[in-house]
Amino acid sequence: MKISDLASLQTLTCLQEQYTDAEITAGYTSDLLSDVMGNAEEHSVLITIQAHKNTVAVSSLAGVSAMIICNNRPCPEDMLEAARDEGIAVFRTSENQFQTSALIAQQLG
Repeated sequence: MKISDLASLQTLTCLQEQYTDAEITAGYTSDLLSDVMGNAEEHSVLITIQAHKNTVAVSSLAGVSAMIICNNRPCPEDMLEAARDEGIAVFRTSENQFQTSALIAQQLG
């Protein structure tokens, strides 16, 4: 699945569109950034409610290609700017982490 495939999912809205359309090979769900840093796979999509600049920094360190912010959490402009600088796609959904993780697992199936 490519990042652009995420954009075609009805429940996701793309907030940061300046990214390389890389292949997504895994998903990782966590709200603990140290956990993401230690365990998220490179070329994965991070599913979280953590919507701030540090989430982008950790995603970049871990090699995460895209992030999905759940529960319609607002994403501040400095977060989106950092994601733009790092080339990390950012999506938002009204769904919770469980529902979003199930959707991504199905797509990666």
